[in-house]
Amino acid sequence: MGGAVKDIASKSELDNLRQSGAPIALHFWASWCDASKQMDQVFSHLATDFPRAHFFRVEAEEHPEISEAYSVSAVPFFVFFKQEDETLPMNLGFEHIGEEDISNTSSVFIPLLIVTDGKAVDTLEGADPSSLANKVGKIAGSSTSSEPASLGLAARPTILETVKENAKATVKDRAQPAPTTENLNDRLEKFTNSHPVMLFMKGTPEEPRCGFSRQVVGVLREENVDFGSFDILSDNQVREGLKKFSNWPTFPQLYCNGELLGGSDIVLEMQKSGELRQVLSEKGKQSLEDRLKTLINSEKVMLFMKGSPDEPKCGFSSKVVKALRDENVSFGSFDILSDEEVRQGIKSFSNWPTFPQLYYKGELVGGCDIIMELSNSGDLGATLSE
Repeated sequence: MGGAVKDIASKSELDNLRQSGAPIALHFWASWCDASKQMDQVFSHLATDFPRAHFFRVEAEEHPEISEAYSVSAVPFFVFFKQEDETLPMNLGFEHIGEEDISNTSSVFIPLLIVTDGKAVDTLEGADPSSLANKVGKIAGSSTSSEPASLGLAARPTILETVKENAKATVKDRAQPAPTTENLNDRLEKFTNSHPVMLFMKGTPEEPRCGFSRQVVGVLREENVDFGSFDILSDNQVREGLKKFSNWPTFPQLYCNGELLGGSDIVLEMQKSGELRQVLSEKGKQSLEDRLKTLINSEKVMLFMKGSPDEPKCGFSSKVVKALRDENVSFGSFDILSDEEVRQGIKSFSNWPTFPQLYYKGELVGGCDIIMELSNSGDLGATLSE
């Protein structure tokens, strides 16, 4: 098994492997998570350096039964099974990194569990390949590498640097205060009502990032349903909050007039029975004006732009995003390229023919030129906090 990482297909397969008594390293990951993908490269290198251990991988959200069994709430997540019943000393694994690295640790925590006979005896938080290699060494024996695993050489310099950069990129997000439950619920309610038929999915309708989301998009298109969508991979607060808001733990989630219809299985069953078309035709009616008002008021500061804040698709949108971020303004956004009805309708609604358009408390502030003037004069922050 040494040098290879095998995908686990079921909980029963994992249970059988655990009974073999061999040292096992298990990586819960997700294809959408950059930190997860980078740590998977580290994991693969460690599989080469520690041939006496078995290395396995689980796509966390595709196998909820396995994820729930090990209380996986974020990815990457590693679980280790040791051959002997041995209690390891408690430490957080930061002995090989500096204070600056700790301060830059990713906001997506990476719990690492060392498990002996099913009992967790040690945890490690933080995107640190050195500590990961160190912990692997403790349960898997000596490495074939000429250098100690605790130095993180299994990760290779390029990967180490990439993981560090990913961590730094999230520091600013960590500094932002978390929304209260009340504020988050208000936001979720506005999102679920932002379109008569609203799909919360992984990815976009054009580029779904999981098979279940792709199935639901296909069903809606087969039924010629006009629907809005939200990529839950782009906003972890929405992603986690919506699970509690809807009391539905998985995605995709389909809403009609703000009410949850269900996930992939239910949508497929409703289509098969003919119920889906009937429900959506009866409930999925909302005037364009009402829809635009809902979207505009979905955030205190709302930007209608081309693309997303992380991937603007025009220079003017990019400038406004930068100006808002320079002022540390929290804002929502809507990609007008994803919905032609909204794109054309909001021009008439606002009497403003171009994009981007920035709104504050439901009122139009202006486009790129006005925002840049406010930014250059130092008035943007004050305008958006009155």
